[in-house]
Amino acid sequence: MALIANTQRSAKHQRAFRPSDFDPFARKGGVMQADVSVLKEVFIEGRVPKPARESS
Repeated sequence: MALIANTQRSAKHQRAFRPSDFDPFARKGGVMQADVSVLKEVFIEGRVPKPARESS
């Protein structure tokens, strides 16, 4: 679908479509707020923090 949509778009006014733009099951990820201690865990200690659960 992205290939067909890109042939019909105006290159001056729109960005190119990507296949992920047409994925109905893709989750839209947000930016995770983190403290400096989390950065230390990731980059120095090599641990990945657990993501916060979303409330439903």
